[in-house]
Amino acid sequence: MQARENIRNIAIIAHVDHGKTTLVDKLLQQSGTFRDHEVVHERAMDSNDLERERGITILAKNTAINYKNYLINIVDTPGHADFGGEVERIMKMVDGVLLVVDAFEGCMPQTKFVLRKALEHNLTPIVVLNKIDRPNANPEAVVDEVLDLFIELGANDHQLEFPVVYASALMGTSSRNVEKQDDNMEALYETVVEHIPHPTENVEEPLQFLVTLLDYNEYMGRIAIGRVNRGVIRQGQPVAVMTREGAIKQARIEKLFGFQGLKRIEVEEAAAGDIVAIAGIKDINIGETIADPSKPEALPVLEIDEPTLQMTFLVNNSPFAGREGKWVTSRKLRERLYKELETDVALRVEDTDSPDVFVVSGRGELHLGILIENMRREGYELQVSKPEVIIKEIDGQKSEPYERLLIDVPEESMGAVMESLGTRKAEMVNMVNNGSGQVRLEFIIPARGLIGYRTQFLTLTRGYGIMNHAFDSYGPIAGSGVGGRHQGVLVATEHGVSTFYGMMGVEDRGILFLEPGAEIYEGMIVGEHNRDQDIVVNICKEKQLTNIRSASKDETVRLKTPRSYSLEAALEYLNDDEYCEITPKSIRMRKKLLNKSERERAEKQRKTSQAGV
Repeated sequence: MQARENIRNIAIIAHVDHGKTTLVDKLLQQSGTFRDHEVVHERAMDSNDLERERGITILAKNTAINYKNYLINIVDTPGHADFGGEVERIMKMVDGVLLVVDAFEGCMPQTKFVLRKALEHNLTPIVVLNKIDRPNANPEAVVDEVLDLFIELGANDHQLEFPVVYASALMGTSSRNVEKQDDNMEALYETVVEHIPHPTENVEEPLQFLVTLLDYNEYMGRIAIGRVNRGVIRQGQPVAVMTREGAIKQARIEKLFGFQGLKRIEVEEAAAGDIVAIAGIKDINIGETIADPSKPEALPVLEIDEPTLQMTFLVNNSPFAGREGKWVTSRKLRERLYKELETDVALRVEDTDSPDVFVVSGRGELHLGILIENMRREGYELQVSKPEVIIKEIDGQKSEPYERLLIDVPEESMGAVMESLGTRKAEMVNMVNNGSGQVRLEFIIPARGLIGYRTQFLTLTRGYGIMNHAFDSYGPIAGSGVGGRHQGVLVATEHGVSTFYGMMGVEDRGILFLEPGAEIYEGMIVGEHNRDQDIVVNICKEKQLTNIRSASKDETVRLKTPRSYSLEAALEYLNDDEYCEITPKSIRMRKKLLNKSERERAEKQRKTSQAGV
C-alpha cells in the first residue's frame, strides 16, 4: 500500500456563525495561494447569492492550499442541521476535521450534530477555539464543554486526545497557547500537518471514485467532485459508472481538474487520496461510483438521515396567477423539483393524485425555504402549504421528530419564554446562568412545537433572545394542540385596491400586513386579528363624498406601520387552511378556499365529521 504523505484532506465543521468560512479565508490568504495583487472577497467560499445575503453556508465547497511541501484539501461545510445532507457526504471525502467552536458561546445544537457525523466516520478531530479575542471569551470552560461533548457522543481514545488551537479568524491569528496569540495561522497549519493522517489508499488497485458533490458548467455540463478511493484516474480514460439503481454505464473522462485556492486547474491524472473534479460524464449523480471497466466495484451508497418536515407545493391558482412569474405550469414545477433531487440528497419529492400538486420533504423550514427562495429568483410562481412534521411508525408506535432547542435569553424574559414553551410540550433539560444577565436554557421539544414559534419568541424577549435548534430523535407523539398559530386573521372580502379609508376602518381590529394602494383579492390574508377567530374585512372601501368636509381631519390621521413577512416567517405563520402564494415579486398569504361561504360550508362539514367520529 502506497502512502501519500504530502496530502491532507480536512473538513471544517461548526455550528452556524462560529467562523468556519472566515477561517478558510484567512488560511487561503496566509498560505500564499493568491498573488499579491489578486482581489479576494470576504467569505470567498460563499459564492451563492443567498449565502452572501444571509451570511450562512448552504452548499459544501472545496479548496486547496499549499503549505511548505504539503497540499491541504479543505472542504467548508454548512453549519445548519437543515443542510446536514451536505455535511454527511463530505465525511466520505476527508481524513480529519477542524471542529470550530466559538470561545464565548461554546457548544451549540449544530456543534453536536456535525461532530456526531465526524465521529461516526472515525475521523481525526482538531478543535479550533475561534473568536478568542471576543470579550467574555472563556476558553478553558469551553474546552471542558467540548471534551464532555466528545465523551457524550462516544468518541474513542484516539479522538479524545484532540489538540486545541486558539484562534481569531477575523484577526488572522492562532496559537496553541491560550495566553498568547501569534499574528499568523502557522500554529493551525502545523497542527493539521502533524495530527491529520495522510491518505493510505492503494494506488495500484483498480480505480474507484465516489461522486460526493455536483457542479454544473454550461460548456462542460455536469461536473462530478469527489475523492479517488483507490487507483489512478486519467484524462481520456474509459470508465464504468455504477448507478444508484445498480446499472453499469460506460463513459469517458473528458477533463480532470485538481484544486488550487478557489480555482480548478486541469491535471492529466490523479491518484488515490486526491480530491478532484471530473467533466464529460452525462447524467452523473451524487452517490454513484466511477470505476475501472475491467473490475467495476461499487462503493457503499451514501446514507443520509431521513427528512423530518414536509410541505405541499402546488401550481399557483390565485386570481393573480401568471402575472409576475415566468414559469407557472405544473410541468415546469415538476421538472424543477426533480432537478433539485440530483444535487440535494436530503430532499424527497412525491407526485400525488393531482398533476398540479407535489409533496416535498426536507430537513427543516430553512432547507425548504432556501429551495423556494431559489425557485422564485429563477422566475417560478407557486403555492405552498403549512410545513408539517413527518410521522413515522417505530416499533408499532406512531412517533414524531423531537428537536434539541438551545436559547439564550435575558433573565427578565426567562419566565415568559418558559411558560410559552410549556404550552408547546417542551421539556427543559438544562439551565445555565453565567451571571451576565443572560440565561441559557436547553429543551427537548416536538418539532411541530417550533413551527411558528420564532416570531412569538422574539416578541417575548424584545428581540434580545437567540434561538438555535437541531433534530434530536423520534419519540412518542406529544398530543394535539402543539404549536401553530393561535391568532385569527383578517381576510379580504373582495377584489380591488386597498384604500387608506378602508384600512383605517379595520385598524383597531388587529395588525395589517399591507400599505394603502396594494392590489388584493377575495380570500387574501391582509392582517392578523386581535382575537383567535378569523374575520372578513373590506379594506377597499372608498370614502363617500359629501358637501361637509373637514380640511384637516384626514391629514392628522396616520396608519400604523404594517407588519411585513419574510418568506420563512410567512411559511411559519400559515395555518392548515391557508396557502402561501410565492412569485418572483410577491409573497402573499391566502385562504385555501377564497370564498367566505365555501369556507363556512367546509368548516361545518369538518365539525360534523368530527362529531360523527
